[in-house]
Amino acid sequence: MDIIANLLNGTLVFSTALIFAALGGLISERSGVINIGIEGFMVSGAFFSAVTAYYAEAAGFGAFSPWLGLIGAFIFTVIFSSIHAVASIKYGANQVVSGTVINILASGSTFFLVKMIFAGSAETPILANVFHKVRIPYLTDIPFIGKVFFNAYPTTYVALALVIVLHFILFKTPSGLRLRSVGEHPNAAATVGVKVNRMRYMAVILSGSLASLGGATIVLTSNSNFAYNTISGQGFIALAAVIIGRWNPIGAMLAALLFGLAQAVKDQFQIFDFAANIPTEFFYMLPYLLTLLVLIGAVGKSRAPKALGEPYEVGKR
Repeated sequence: MDIIANLLNGTLVFSTALIFAALGGLISERSGVINIGIEGFMVSGAFFSAVTAYYAEAAGFGAFSPWLGLIGAFIFTVIFSSIHAVASIKYGANQVVSGTVINILASGSTFFLVKMIFAGSAETPILANVFHKVRIPYLTDIPFIGKVFFNAYPTTYVALALVIVLHFILFKTPSGLRLRSVGEHPNAAATVGVKVNRMRYMAVILSGSLASLGGATIVLTSNSNFAYNTISGQGFIALAAVIIGRWNPIGAMLAALLFGLAQAVKDQFQIFDFAANIPTEFFYMLPYLLTLLVLIGAVGKSRAPKALGEPYEVGKR
């Protein structure tokens, strides 16, 4: 039972970053703007969280530094998300190309900035203050369940709460209805007074900031610093979670948990003797292989927002 509990707890740990990133991608695509740039936003979040937390430590903020790192990632990633928003919405650029540019730009510019800020180093210094798992009193003592759900990083609780909040906003509030309407029938939404481009700008910018929290989570929990390979394609796994989850926050969360399980299996199975006969590379490729297989199975079963990828043109029918 302990092995299963550790496996499920590890699933929560590894899926947290994917949940943040998937929620970010979901908001943008619900508004009708394709977000291939999730990887770049996660890279940006990882970089800005590491740098913000580093200087917060130097300023004496101590244990509050990781929280400032999260805030820094959320705020400064607006730089990259705004580029994607302007290119896609104002200039009607191909949204896939724009998102790809964001991935390349974020990866290249952050690596350059790390070298410039930290005297040629390829990575940021190790942070002394990062998030640690929080044991919720009494609930942690519940057999099995307590070990799985109530002994987690603060970011995990924030991510799960965001799933609930975003689901409520999307499907139970007028703002959520407007957001979904501009992704389905933007011209019909415009006829009832919805500012389509304004709504899309807000969605894309918020999308980048939410996805950045995924990158920040990796830095501020398990890695403790930023390097060029910190994200390693997890943004694309998060994009797959959006598609497999059918652009629904709860569905995206469940898909992220599935991919998180694949990463947890990698860590848990390597402790067994039989794993010594299995190449290490197999365990590292498992999350990506699972993503590919699940995506293949999901082809034709997920319906994207009708106006996804289409620039809004006034008067178009």
